[in-house]
Amino acid sequence: MHIQQRPTIDVESTLASLTLADKISLLSGSDFWHSAAIPSHGIAPIKCTDGPNGARGSRFFNPVPALCIPCGTGLGATRNPELLYAAGQLLSRECEAKGAHVWLGPTVNLVRGPLNGRRFESFSEDPHLSGVLATAIVRGVQSRGTAAALKHFVANDQETAKMSVDICMSQRALREVYLKPFQMAVRDAKPKVIMASYNKVNGAHVSESRKLLRDILRGEWEYDGLVMSDWYGTYGCTDALNAGVDIEMPGSSRHRADKALVAVKVLELVNNTAAARVLTKETARDSPDDRALNGRLATESVVLLKNSSNFLPLQAQECEDVAVIGPNAKLAAVYGGGSANLRLYYTSSVFQGIRDQLLSNATIHFEPGVFGHILLPYSTGDYVTDENGNTGVSVSFYNGPESVQNRKAFDRQSIPDTTYQLINYNHPDKNTTFYVSMRANFQPDMEGLYEFGLASYGISKTYIDDHLVIDNETVQSQAGMFFGHGSTEVRGTYKMETNKIYRLRVEAGSVHVKDQWRFIPGGACRLGGCLKLEPAKGIRNAVAVAKKCKHTFVVVGLNADLEKEGKDRESMNLPPYVDDLVSAVLEAQPNAIVVTQAGNPIEMPWRDQAKTIIHSWYDGNEAGNAVADVVFGKVNPS
Repeated sequence: MHIQQRPTIDVESTLASLTLADKISLLSGSDFWHSAAIPSHGIAPIKCTDGPNGARGSRFFNPVPALCIPCGTGLGATRNPELLYAAGQLLSRECEAKGAHVWLGPTVNLVRGPLNGRRFESFSEDPHLSGVLATAIVRGVQSRGTAAALKHFVANDQETAKMSVDICMSQRALREVYLKPFQMAVRDAKPKVIMASYNKVNGAHVSESRKLLRDILRGEWEYDGLVMSDWYGTYGCTDALNAGVDIEMPGSSRHRADKALVAVKVLELVNNTAAARVLTKETARDSPDDRALNGRLATESVVLLKNSSNFLPLQAQECEDVAVIGPNAKLAAVYGGGSANLRLYYTSSVFQGIRDQLLSNATIHFEPGVFGHILLPYSTGDYVTDENGNTGVSVSFYNGPESVQNRKAFDRQSIPDTTYQLINYNHPDKNTTFYVSMRANFQPDMEGLYEFGLASYGISKTYIDDHLVIDNETVQSQAGMFFGHGSTEVRGTYKMETNKIYRLRVEAGSVHVKDQWRFIPGGACRLGGCLKLEPAKGIRNAVAVAKKCKHTFVVVGLNADLEKEGKDRESMNLPPYVDDLVSAVLEAQPNAIVVTQAGNPIEMPWRDQAKTIIHSWYDGNEAGNAVADVVFGKVNPS
């Protein structure tokens, strides 16, 4: 694979040779992830990548697999700056593999409210701890030449109305609490990029605040790096330029097309990232050493909240009959929703982690009890195959709707599951308005009534064996899907038999079909489905299994449906009926070990009833393995 290292440029002489149009082009992105390139003057593009827990690369649609480290609150629980420095180096290597010069992280906003939908990205409610850990991870990232983008400056502490909300506070609170972790990281790690937040502070949008960007950041702190907007986070041209936002993202520009400014900071960032050894083609770089480091990050984040009977650690040879119960047991709850979303090299659920450490003669039982999702879980390779029988889903692209007879596909691809976002998708034969057909063979493992749910950004319908099951076209309402711009999930049911193969088909149209605002160019779609479970019956089944197993685990918590970018939580409660499940299992088996997974605080009305409680956050690829390592005494928890 070809490694690209770029020569540096002389900023002043290059600026002097640029035309007005050239200078203007540098003030905004050229597309969703890149700055403008001017090859005739030796100016190469700067490529950015999400997210706070990995490096996705430029592709939302069918992305290259990536490594996923624990979420920010999990990293905060380690309280280990040396380990976070190593995590930063690991993230830099992932950025290199994805051809990216700027990693859009870390998130340094404080955990100021328990319902913030994006709270899982942040380290802590403690300004000092947040600053120490941010400094460590930024140093690690930048030690290899990758630029870190400290975000979101400042007070971006809620998702509800975040582009318009005005955070009003005293100067003391601003400086001693909200600005403190940013100030520490700027002073001690010198991040090459800072991202301005969407919100207002004391009456002015941060991206237009001379007080915050020029007086404090540039003036008092003497910051000399680049300031970028958050994506679509500028609200005009002159005020943001005058305040000190060096580049508007993404491109093409909404506000800077007819304005000029000497783009010194953009050219300096081109130089500052020239040493990064990025690959010219995005690739996966999974390795045993990376897995080992990621495993350490995950295990050090796990917190033992309660072990009143000293039931832990367990001895694997004594665990002959084991029950693993709960909606999160087989769910790989590895990240929250939004920018943290990645296509992973691999995952490990708590069920998998425990099963892998049991002896070969052990028996392990599973019961979900109840479901903990808000959106129906989308189908993966465990249940779906493409039209050729391979793991995955077939996706075909057309320039006409399904009603057009003998329409010809201009592109066909295979994706890993029944969800896609077309932020980065392009094709030379694609019209502005286009259509997508997603097809898969679905083989249920249990007989009964299955419920399917379809959400989209654009229009969509679902067919099973050519029977229309869901219409998400005729009537649509907006909800929190796809960064807050997608539709609600529309549901339908279909009776299915065990081991019979059913043909799933989704017909969708791009956002241009309904003339929606193109926050996600091209649109997005998500089909989920599972057996329709009656809670009382599911709890009875779980209790029956728990009664006969000496070693029982109840795995519950939140997931990317409940904690996500674009939407705050409504309460600290677990999903409906989950608390009932935990209490019923604990009554049947008092020694049951409760494992919780969440980036936000959760209510635990059964906490006095439980003897053992483990909390494990969204711990990335190694989430399930980390819990098992703690359970069986391979590592000490935090």
